[in-house]
Amino acid sequence: MDIVFKYGILISAFLTIFATCKEASPSSDSNSNSIEEQIANRFLNEIAPMETLPCFQGSYYRKAVSSTDSWLGIEGTSILPILTYDLDRFNPLKPGTYLDNASIYLGGNSDGQETDIGLLWEVIKDANGNVSSERKAFRPFLRRTSHKSGQLALYKNAPAESKYYWYPGDTITMGIILTEDTKLKFTVSGSGKNYEEIFDAAGYRYSQKAQYKRVNAIDQVSNEGKPVQTTKAFVSGAKWLKVWLYRYHKSDALKVPMHPKRFTDMRCPEVKHFEIITSAENTSAESVNIYGTK
Repeated sequence: MDIVFKYGILISAFLTIFATCKEASPSSDSNSNSIEEQIANRFLNEIAPMETLPCFQGSYYRKAVSSTDSWLGIEGTSILPILTYDLDRFNPLKPGTYLDNASIYLGGNSDGQETDIGLLWEVIKDANGNVSSERKAFRPFLRRTSHKSGQLALYKNAPAESKYYWYPGDTITMGIILTEDTKLKFTVSGSGKNYEEIFDAAGYRYSQKAQYKRVNAIDQVSNEGKPVQTTKAFVSGAKWLKVWLYRYHKSDALKVPMHPKRFTDMRCPEVKHFEIITSAENTSAESVNIYGTK
C-alpha cells in the first residue's frame, strides 16, 4: 500500500484522533459498506487474522493477536490481576522471590521485530530507597528484539518510583501507537498515576504492515524457549474492559474495537490452563484466569 504524507501533519492529527477517534460496537450485519459498519466489523480491504498460530514455549500465556495489516497501535483498559505463588517454586538465587511471575502487556511485530510493552509484577524501592526482597507492585517494562537494521535488542523498566507502581485490582488504560517512523509511544495511566515513553523500534514504520497483541501471562524465570515447568501458581482477577486497535485508513488513524473477528485466540501451551469469560454486550472484553496445574 502506498502511503504518502508528511510526518508532522500526521503526528498532529494523532493528537486530535486520540481524543476524538471513532468507536463502535460490533454489528452482526457485515454487509454494509458504511464506515461505521467497517469500523464495527471489518474494513473492506482488512486482512483477516490467522485461525491458529504456533505457541512460543516458556510461559503460560493468553494472547489475542491481530492480523498483519495496516495497524498503527493498540490500546486497552484492564483490571490488574492477583498472582498466587507456588510456594515450593522459590528462587534460590533471589531470596523472597519465586520462579513464577505475572505480567499483562501489549506489543506487536513489524518487519520481524517483536515488542513486549506493559506491566510486570516487580520488586520496588521504598521511601528510603531500599529495594524489597519480594515483588510488590506492577511496574512498566519495555522490550524489543533486535532488527535487521542493526538495532540491538533492549529490555528496560520504568524508574522504581511509587508514582509508577500499580497494584492488583487497579483499573488502568495502556496503549502503544506509532507516532512517527521507528517511534512507538507507550502510555499507561490509572489510580491517579501516569507513565509515558517514546520507545525506539526500527522495524515499525507507516509503510510497513504490522500486527499488535494483548497478553496475560504467568512468566517463568530463566525458562524462555523451554517447555513450561509444572506449577501450582495461578493468576486471577484480570479483566480487559475494552480493547481497541488503531488503523491507518484514508489518511486517518481510526480507533476500532478489537473483537474476536480481529484477533487470533492463543492459549498457550494448552487451552486447559485458562478460564476465559467473554462479554456478550462488549465483544472486546473478557476476564482471564490462568492456572499452572488446571
